[in-house]
Amino acid sequence: MINFTVAIPTYNGSERLPLVLEQLRSQINTEKISWQVIVVDNNSKDNTEKVVRKYQENWLQQVPLVYYFEKKQGAGFARNRAVKIAKSPLIGFLDDDNIPAENWVVAAYEFAQKYPRAGAYASQIHGDFAGELPPDFDRIKSYFAITEKGEEPLLYQPELKVIPPSAGLVVRRKAWLESVPKHCILNGRKPGSMLTAEDTETISYIQQAGWEIWYNPEMEITHKIPKHRLEKDYLIPFFRGIGLSRYVTRMLGVKPWLKPLAFLAYTANDTRKILRHLVKYNLKLRTDIVAACELELYINSLISPFYLWKNGYLSKVSPDSSSVVESKIGLSVK
Repeated sequence: MINFTVAIPTYNGSERLPLVLEQLRSQINTEKISWQVIVVDNNSKDNTEKVVRKYQENWLQQVPLVYYFEKKQGAGFARNRAVKIAKSPLIGFLDDDNIPAENWVVAAYEFAQKYPRAGAYASQIHGDFAGELPPDFDRIKSYFAITEKGEEPLLYQPELKVIPPSAGLVVRRKAWLESVPKHCILNGRKPGSMLTAEDTETISYIQQAGWEIWYNPEMEITHKIPKHRLEKDYLIPFFRGIGLSRYVTRMLGVKPWLKPLAFLAYTANDTRKILRHLVKYNLKLRTDIVAACELELYINSLISPFYLWKNGYLSKVSPDSSSVVESKIGLSVK
């Protein structure tokens, strides 16, 4: 029986994957753990498959390295695929730019034994930025899956409406299968669309089902962030996508009769933020990239419900439940 699966969703990751795979091949203290690595190729156009096949030729004999191809574009589809095919009760997700510490697998496995009600738990994630950081970058740092919450385990309280990122996240397969709808609204970025927050949607379902969500500082990861992701041409569409996704995450857990009131409250708050931001930064928005990103987030958070409705996201029907997925949507993080 396999105890633990490391799942790596990747899109055009041929240059990034080797660093991740080399670090997984060098994991320590895993002698008592039966584990596997699954690479889910999310419709890549590069040599991702060839890279994985090459590693399979000289991989660890006791740790299967498996390759799967997922044609549906989006990290959400790739993670769902991994959950379906995993042969273990625990699944640890690594993005193809996440470099785990040498004890990441054993730290992830042992945490589940200590906290049996943990349906999902997050890693401590440090940023490795290739480019120069814009001034005041700390204001938007959390959107890059940087998670540094101290050296003690932390339980995410549902009432605080904070959810960790999926990078370095471990989930119980049972919690995912019992809690996450087979057809979510958000499924991740893809060519032509920067809609995101698919991880917030899925993890929120797990939390709402009564499972605990934790932060485990002993699971450490380095998130390698290339120079182009710190430039305006990437950042503005990136924050636009976060904003346009927000209606889904904001309404997760909101009772149907409260949704109109929540909609009005969020609309008023977003409008207030936009006006305050314009007054505060004014002409500086042309040169202050962080302030420009924040304004993009606020504006598109305001637009979000109209954009999602117009483009059909809020009318997706789950064939398994014959119900509109939007009706299950719960309260947002931030």
